[in-house]
Amino acid sequence: MAYTFAVGDIHGCIDPMNRLLARIEAYAASGTVVFLGDYIDRGPDSRAVLDRLMAGPSAAFCWICLMGNHEDMMCGAYEGRSERDWWLDNGGLETEISFDGRVPAACLDWAAKLPLLHADEHRLFVHAGVSPAFPLERQSRRDLLWLRFKSDQSEDYWGRHLVHGHTPSKSNPITVGNRTNIDGACVFGGKLVCAVFDDAIAGGPVDFIEVAAAGDA
Repeated sequence: MAYTFAVGDIHGCIDPMNRLLARIEAYAASGTVVFLGDYIDRGPDSRAVLDRLMAGPSAAFCWICLMGNHEDMMCGAYEGRSERDWWLDNGGLETEISFDGRVPAACLDWAAKLPLLHADEHRLFVHAGVSPAFPLERQSRRDLLWLRFKSDQSEDYWGRHLVHGHTPSKSNPITVGNRTNIDGACVFGGKLVCAVFDDAIAGGPVDFIEVAAAGDA
């Protein structure tokens, strides 16, 4: 049996991330882990989170790291294509503090090259969302990174199940029709969420793994 694990918004919360990764490795001997972006900003240790992701998985697992809007804001601030103060006011200050003042070029290069979307036979994985009004290959960067859904919204998504984060709530994870939101608001005292998918079965998650923002749970 093969599994794909989708991990929601981390936002510099290295301790919950490490506990969640340990739970994933205890769940299955191997598999694919898709991280849905927003690894940085607001939380206590964005540097440690990026260091862990850039180091990569054990040989038994494949990791796919997608871009979130916060990685895009960071890269934009350093590249000069967006306002630096906008990023700093949205959690970038905490990221720079974790790096003692400046994000190194290696981290920026890594973040700038992250894909915006991952698709497998049964699922679409993205940070924020997609617009079914346009073909999958014509999705806008803004929608993939910034779109927000109404709480009861679900559509066909080209025959696949849509998995995303970006819209935080302590009541997540929640599945509505063909869509699952796994942003458990970890950085706001909620939980870090992983949705578990059986690669051979279409549709939504077969399980969830959750760890609290603080403590051993």
